[in-house]
Amino acid sequence: MPSKSPAQSLLDKADKKANSSTGWFSSASTKFEEAGDLYQQAANAFKIEKLFKEAGDAHAREAECREKSQEGNEAANAWWNAAKAYKRIDPSLAVQALSQTITHLTKAGRFRQAADREKEIGQIYLQELNDLRKACDSFERAADWYTQEDATATANACYKDAADLHADLEEYAQAISRYEQVANGSLNSALTKYSVKEYWLRSSLCALAMGDTVTAKRNLTKYGSLDTTFVSTREAKFVGVLVDAVEAGDVETFTAAVFEFDQVTKLDNWKTNILLKIKKSIDEAPGLT
Repeated sequence: MPSKSPAQSLLDKADKKANSSTGWFSSASTKFEEAGDLYQQAANAFKIEKLFKEAGDAHAREAECREKSQEGNEAANAWWNAAKAYKRIDPSLAVQALSQTITHLTKAGRFRQAADREKEIGQIYLQELNDLRKACDSFERAADWYTQEDATATANACYKDAADLHADLEEYAQAISRYEQVANGSLNSALTKYSVKEYWLRSSLCALAMGDTVTAKRNLTKYGSLDTTFVSTREAKFVGVLVDAVEAGDVETFTAAVFEFDQVTKLDNWKTNILLKIKKSIDEAPGLT
């Protein structure tokens, strides 16, 4: 019979401890504390062997022992360690473990850390599981928690990610209100003021993607009154030309404006995609006979 690996031996020891009956002199909570320590050691040993599923499972069992011995902080940490191991092999298990971590953190009023973990979930949904809807919800939840902890810059970054995803999901009205919220939050700081024109550009493109040139024009005027320097920016002029081109059903002018803008400021994927949608809507608009 092959000999057991150190990790497997520690796991057996932990299982035995967790399932043992408590003697005269030890309490159940001591038993689970000790079992938790053994599961943690087993998890670390599995990591050395690069067995990440087994490591994650051992941390999850450690977490359950911490819960039974009422160690909330340790349980939150154990679930987070489980998530880090699972992340290497199974993103959906990582999300489950992170959700457990968040439950403990919010119970303890540690909303800043809960927001960090919720943002991590959003990134897994976006990058690994390709679930834009759930990613968007996670970024918004994280942003709300960051806001209540006064971590404004981090909150704005999450709201902006959520806005991008609303637009990808063609929920343009929600996207616009998020971009405007982030822009308003950035107007008063010298550090973030420069990025406001970017949020307003994105918001304007969303209005055009809805085929709503009236809102696009009204918003341009509104943004210009919120920041008088906006009117003279390349972004504002670009939107102005696009609005006219959409209203006139003029694909050539639209395409030329996009090309010219891209020469100076490289268009990212998000803008390229939404501009293609807008162009397609001009192409498909009934011609004026």
